[in-house]
Amino acid sequence: MKYVFLASALTLTASVTFANDEAPLPQTIFANVDIFNGTENKLYENHYVLVEGNKIKTISPSEITARNDAKIIDGSGKTLTPGFIENHAHLMLMGPSLPAMEAGSTWEDFAIHATRMAEMYLMQGFTTVRDAGGANGGLRRAIDAGDIIGPRYYPSGAFLSTRGGHADFANFSAPVGTESNFGRLNLAQEVDSVAEVKKYGRNNFRMGATQLKYMQSGGVVSAFDPWQLLAGSPEELAAAVAVAESYGSYVMAHSYRKEAILGALEAGVKSIEHGFAFDCEIAEIMNEKGAYITTNLTAFDPGLMDIPSIKNVPSSYRKAKSASETFKGYIPNMKKCPVKRGFQTDCVGSVDDCNIQIAYEKKLNHDFFGPFESMKTLTSIGGEISTLTGDFTNPYPEAKLGVIEEGAYADILLLDGNPLEDFSVVGTGDKWFGADKRPDSPETIKLIMKDGVIYKNTL
Repeated sequence: MKYVFLASALTLTASVTFANDEAPLPQTIFANVDIFNGTENKLYENHYVLVEGNKIKTISPSEITARNDAKIIDGSGKTLTPGFIENHAHLMLMGPSLPAMEAGSTWEDFAIHATRMAEMYLMQGFTTVRDAGGANGGLRRAIDAGDIIGPRYYPSGAFLSTRGGHADFANFSAPVGTESNFGRLNLAQEVDSVAEVKKYGRNNFRMGATQLKYMQSGGVVSAFDPWQLLAGSPEELAAAVAVAESYGSYVMAHSYRKEAILGALEAGVKSIEHGFAFDCEIAEIMNEKGAYITTNLTAFDPGLMDIPSIKNVPSSYRKAKSASETFKGYIPNMKKCPVKRGFQTDCVGSVDDCNIQIAYEKKLNHDFFGPFESMKTLTSIGGEISTLTGDFTNPYPEAKLGVIEEGAYADILLLDGNPLEDFSVVGTGDKWFGADKRPDSPETIKLIMKDGVIYKNTL
């Protein structure tokens, strides 16, 4: 597979200058493309799209006039879509388990893994990733500076969790107050009071976070917490929201139980993560408050109980079994009372394993909700979530994400087919555990452009 990497948009215009010696913005024309704009259940056939610099300048059903040095890409038979948006990733967390990362990983291990994950995500068509805990601002700085290849990046800084909560990754015998490896690196912080929530929340923004991640519920494969846990007081959760709002941003909350979700919404949380106990009462409140949800649909996979980290750990198996019974209403309730739902994978593990899980998550979205809802989940809904960071915390505030509109950022894919008819062209996978290693980039994603720069072109 041939990739075309452009280190800088300036390379396209080095030989062209105006009379005042200012280089014109590079131009790219996509000709004869069918457009999925991210919001409508249709394609605009045989259109032309002019990209100038890092934004979409013109969309037209007829040919567009451009400069002689413009790059022309013939997209006949291809669908032009917004770049995909992942709303819940953990690019720093390589696994194989949380105890292994706590006891045996250094900052080099985390950084190298994150660098590889960033490139993998971009090559899977994701031009934007929101990191849901474990990463500070360094990775984004490296990506935005062009030092490494990756998507636009919205990190949350350290997970915020109570002692014994879902982000208490300290060793089992660690005394209260002992600094952990995750704490030293600001990947996770224990917060057990309003004052600590404020201190570490503010530190996250200081370290480059664009939003805060609060662990309100427990989990299934974690060590100390039942999934039913209601961690932190209402005052502590409200403190996290207050800190985020002082930065013009918001809180995303790891919330499983209905009581947790309702408490989060009452406190002002704008993004419910997982939200497996979702029902129509929750939907009404979410729509009223303008809140979003992101859910890893792999949690509803029929083979979930056979995952080694669940099957081979009795406590996790019991938790998974009770959770599956409680959460079985999620999909019918989401269909009956829909809310704005963003794409989520929530993979912790190797790059190859996460590549497989991403492709399978794409497939499950289609299987459960159909092609149009899945395409919105992958594009425009994620674009809306990105704006929750506000004007001065959002690292990319100058244009829209997740849509094909004039003035939007030029984050663009060309797919070899119509995803509204054949969803596999987005790069789906039919298996999760036991699947073969996937290619570096799906064959059907013919072109990947982020911020006006082409990173893959196999046309």
